[in-house]
Amino acid sequence: MDHELRSGLTVKYLGCSQEQINWGNNDDPRPLLFVGDEYYVEHVEHHAYHTKIELRGVKGKFNSVCFKLVEK
Repeated sequence: MDHELRSGLTVKYLGCSQEQINWGNNDDPRPLLFVGDEYYVEHVEHHAYHTKIELRGVKGKFNSVCFKLVEK
């Protein structure tokens, strides 16, 4: 998903394991997001081995593997 992911798109939260949170020192989305809900991508931060995303109205940077791109 990393390469097509960009600001302005919508993603669905899939849930996130502790390992996915720890990889790249991401913020923990579990107390903030609901599995199955859709969120608007505000910012994408590409790194060598992972991608972080920021969501509209949600404080934090989250591992992109915890999300699925929503086809509209």
